Amino acid sequence: MKFPLLLICVAISMGLLPGSEAGVTEEQMRSAGKLTRDVCLPKYPKVTEEIADNIRNGNIPNSKDSNCYINCILEMMQAIKKGKFQVEATLKQLDILLPDSYKEEYRKGISLCKDSTVGLKNAPNCDPAYALLSCLKTNIKVFVFP
Repeated sequence: MKFPLLLICVAISMGLLPGSEAGVTEEQMRSAGKLTRDVCLPKYPKVTEEIADNIRNGNIPNSKDSNCYINCILEMMQAIKKGKFQVEATLKQLDILLPDSYKEEYRKGISLCKDSTVGLKNAPNCDPAYALLSCLKTNIKVFVFP
């Protein structure tokens, strides 16, 4: 299943699409994040649950496996594609998958990090994903990552 289709299915099943009756709660946001984590974690066996938890908590190691795990998550969220930060797609996903209380802070962080992947090569170490997530973590007070 393609990543955008998976996110749309998650959004529909959780009532997250614009115009739905229920607003996005932190619990729904975390459930959607868990689904992306559950898809990406098995792809990178050297990334343990503990490492993934540390990344979620903002302790981001700089290694090929963790960077490529981060890249997988960011691709599923449509934030990165072939090592390039997809600012417009990220802003659209932000409106769908984040509670209103997070949106302004994330918009600021996205604006500050819009050039964080410029000049970085994706292969073989997924360096743009590390750079982007590190930038977002630094510039967003309420950091949330699956």
